[in-house]
This record gives sequence, structure tokens and C-alpha cells, in this order.
Amino acid sequence: MATNKQSAQQIVEAVGGKDNIAAATHCVTRLRFALKDEGKVDKEKLENIDIVKGSFSTNGQFQVVIGQGLVDKVYREMKEAAGIGESSKEETKSAAAENLNPLQRGIKTLADIFIPILPAIVTAGLLMGINNIMTAPDIFFDDKSFVEVYTNWADLASIINLIANTAFVFLPGLIGWSAVNRFGGSPLLGIVLGLMLVHPDLLNAWGYGAAEEVPKWNLFGLEIEKVGYQGQVLPVLCASYVLAKIEIFLRKRIPDAFQLLTVAPIALLITGFLSFIAIGPITFTIGSWITNGVVGIFDAVPALGGLIYGGLYAPLVITGMHHTFLAVDLQLIGSIGGTFLWPMVALSNIAQGSAAFAMMVLSKGNEKLKGLAFTSSVSAWLGVTEPAMFGVNLRFKYPFFAAIIGSAIAGIFITINGVKASSIGVGGLPAFFSIFAENWGAFFIGMGIALVVPFVLTLAFSKFKKAE
Repeated sequence: MATNKQSAQQIVEAVGGKDNIAAATHCVTRLRFALKDEGKVDKEKLENIDIVKGSFSTNGQFQVVIGQGLVDKVYREMKEAAGIGESSKEETKSAAAENLNPLQRGIKTLADIFIPILPAIVTAGLLMGINNIMTAPDIFFDDKSFVEVYTNWADLASIINLIANTAFVFLPGLIGWSAVNRFGGSPLLGIVLGLMLVHPDLLNAWGYGAAEEVPKWNLFGLEIEKVGYQGQVLPVLCASYVLAKIEIFLRKRIPDAFQLLTVAPIALLITGFLSFIAIGPITFTIGSWITNGVVGIFDAVPALGGLIYGGLYAPLVITGMHHTFLAVDLQLIGSIGGTFLWPMVALSNIAQGSAAFAMMVLSKGNEKLKGLAFTSSVSAWLGVTEPAMFGVNLRFKYPFFAAIIGSAIAGIFITINGVKASSIGVGGLPAFFSIFAENWGAFFIGMGIALVVPFVLTLAFSKFKKAE
């Protein structure tokens, strides 16, 4: 077994040598490279290194899956082996962005905005799941919820619900912080902007449709509706971009001595007026069109929607385009109170794990593959699919296709049965916490499909592979 130092040196050589590395950093499980020429990567040599569980290229970055904990140690050795300094994630992203086309840059921007706020959203999803278990009828008792039978638990459920809902009630604040930071402005101003859009003096967006009379401001004859944007994504995204650009413009032109008293007030004032006069109403309408369009497709032909999204989610992960659907999920949760897309993501995770587990059964003479397949399948069943997808299934191809088929069938089933999640949560087997309790039966059957079908198909496809 090679030492971490030897493995790091081997990785550097396999990615084309230190001269081919423009920048490098790491995340929880992966080394992330911005390479000058990805054509110089020797993938076969790279994936034969003991500690490497897989590799892939996305958003202009070449990523090597190592595993939690170990990746930190390998990165430290690799810096010395490659003779590179400590690269920040932003430097690596900037170096990688030079290789992206406009579509990829757009997808990367959305990923950069939504990934930092995911821990808050996932945590909220788990807590909402706990609240749902306590307050939904017919789980523990017929026609009654747990808190209706044991009333002394009701206030605990209420507190849990308040904590869980906070991330969604103030979602524009989270998005404003992340988006303004991504666009180069001050994150604190982004928080203020986001909270401004959900200020309690505004008519709550969730009550807009039922309101008998919408309050208005009258600005010298111009009437502006006093409406908040709770649960909305597009208004704060666009307003954050405007805010950041105004702030950058002002900072370049106002002397340092006056910036504290002028930049933030002017930027927020202009962005606030634009948000309520134009940005908010226009993007709210566009968001409603998107929501109605997606809901309409799944209502009209649910089986087709489940087939396409359930089957295509894993390929979208390869391209990085799956990050764009985070915004759609959040828009659906804010607009209709739940998302029918995210449950299919959870089943896709399970399907990838099942296909990898089948490869463990098949890899009798290959101990490295057997160990990798087992650990990556467990990881996928718990919601982290990268080791299974990139380390096992894509390497052999047919397990990946088996997982896609299983995920598509499961997607069709749960979509036909109207399964929805109250929030984005942890993927894989624990995902049921985020599913509405009344949908558990259908979702558990979908889980069974995602567990069994990819496993069986991988075993079957392997026989055809051997026969070739």
C-alpha cells in the first residue's frame, strides 16, 4: 500500500504533471484541478491508484474522488509534490471558468449560489420531516396524529416546525447573501436585500392570491403593490445581481473616505426601488410561468415526466446541470408547498447505490473493486453518489445504464402516485423524512423499485458483457 505522499505524486503524474496544473483545491471528498490541458490526463493510470475512487470533469474542473478525511492529507502531500501554493476555491474556479462556454458558466453560477446554502435547506428538510412525523395523522394512530394523542408533545413539535421553517420563510435572505457574494458585492448587503423582500410590512406572497385588496404605495402617481416574495427565487437572484453591480460601480468612483456613508445606502435604495417597481413583479410572473409550466407537464403526463426526470437526473449530474433544478425545487416549494422533482433525485441516488452493490457481488476476484463498490453503494444509499457513480458505475458503463432504467421506472411510479416532498433533504434511504407522510406508501414502493431493478439488471447485463 502506497503512502499518501507516494499516492499524491502518482496523482500529479497521472493528471499530466505539475506543469499541467493551473490551480488545485479540494472539497469534502474530492481533489479539484483546473488543468491547462485535460487531454494529458491518463485516466487508466489515475484510477489504478489505490486511493482513487473515480474521476470526472465538470464545470471546467477535473475532479478526483478520494474520500472524506483522506482527501485533506493527500492534498497536503500533493501541494508539495506538485510545487503549488495553497489555491483557494475561488482561484481554482476562476482558472477553470476559462474553459467554459456561456451555458456552462450560467450553470456554474447557479451552482455557486445554491450549493453554499444547501446545508441550511437540507437541515430544514430533516427537521420538517420530524415535525411531519409528529403531526401527520394515520402514522401511529388511526385518523389522529402523535401530538393529538400525546398533547404534551405538541409544543415541542411547534418549536421544531418554527426552526425548520425559518430557512424557507427567509429563503430570499439566504439566496441574497450567497448571490451577492457570488456576483462580487458585499454579502451583508445581500442579506439585507433578501430580508427586505420578505419584510413583515409587505403582503405575504403566500396570501397574495387570496387577498381581497392588495395594499399599494403611491409614488407621485405611480402605484406599486406592497407584496413580499416569500419562497421566491428569481426576484432575489435578479435583484442581487443588480445590487452587486451597482455597488461595484460606486466603489470604483467614490473616494474611500466617503464609501461607508454613500455606497451601501445608494446601492440598496436604487435596488430596493427597482425591486418593487420592476424586478419583483416581472420575475414573480416569470417564476409563476415556470412553476405552472412544470406542474402542468407533470399533471398532464405524469408518467412521461417521471420517466424523463427520473431517468435523466444521473446524466445531468455528470454535466453539472442538476444544480439548475435546485432553483426549480425551491420555486415549487415556495409556490405550491412541495416538490415532486426532489423525490426522484433521492431514488436516483438509491439506484446508483444498488447498481454499485451488484458490482460488489460480481467482483469476486478483484478485492479493490469489491471494497470500493461496497463502500460507494452504502454512501449512495445515504445520499452521496459520487463514489458509486464515478468510481464504479460509469467505469463499467452497464451498471450506470441499469441504474438509469431503475430510477426511471421508480420515477414513473411515484409521479403517477403524486409523491411530493415538503423540502429538499438528505437523499437516498433517509429521504422519506422529507416526503409528506401521506405519500410514504408510494415512496417506499418506489424505493423498492430503485433498490431491486438496478441490482437485477446489472447482474443480467454482466452476463451479456461476458458473452461478448
